[in-house]
Amino acid sequence: MSRWKPDARGRLEKAALELYNHQGFDATTVAEIATRAGLTERTFYRHFADKREVLFPGDNPLADILEDATATAPVPLPPLEVITHALTEAAPVFEERADLARQRQAVIAANPELQERELAKLAALSATLAHALRERGLQTTTAALAAEIGIATFKVAYDRWVNDPDRHPLAQHIRETLDTARHLTAPAEHVAATDDVNFTGQEGAA
Repeated sequence: MSRWKPDARGRLEKAALELYNHQGFDATTVAEIATRAGLTERTFYRHFADKREVLFPGDNPLADILEDATATAPVPLPPLEVITHALTEAAPVFEERADLARQRQAVIAANPELQERELAKLAALSATLAHALRERGLQTTTAALAAEIGIATFKVAYDRWVNDPDRHPLAQHIRETLDTARHLTAPAEHVAATDDVNFTGQEGAA
């Protein structure tokens, strides 16, 4: 009877994340991942080039979603509103895999080398957003700045989401965090008031 099953990739990913969190990324072997998933090493390599690709898959649709959402956002929206639209459109990619996303983040947080890889991934997403904003007619500097602000605030929102004991949606955290970013140049008392509202688990601006 064949070992191949339709959800082999998902089983391998689940097994890998469990092992990474239990015994550490570096200490985990591909053979152990395959055994835990009830599959073979050959099957693992059909889906992943190496054990890092479990955390950083080459076929991640996130960049395409951000690019398409930026391109199709209503024309009158200012840059940060476009970014908010794009990031909230991408939120379901994470929300439908919330448990795995939280496990993945725990693995990365425990490994400096993986943290560097994650930062490189975020930099690539920033470049994707900047390009999409330039395609909308923004000047290079404006597009780059808006994209960097967007990805930086997304990182904060994502960290809040994976550590949120009340399990508020990622899209809510994105909106709240970007709303806070919009007020960074406001008087100090206004920024403090905004933080009090947005970071107590209440929904911010839609």
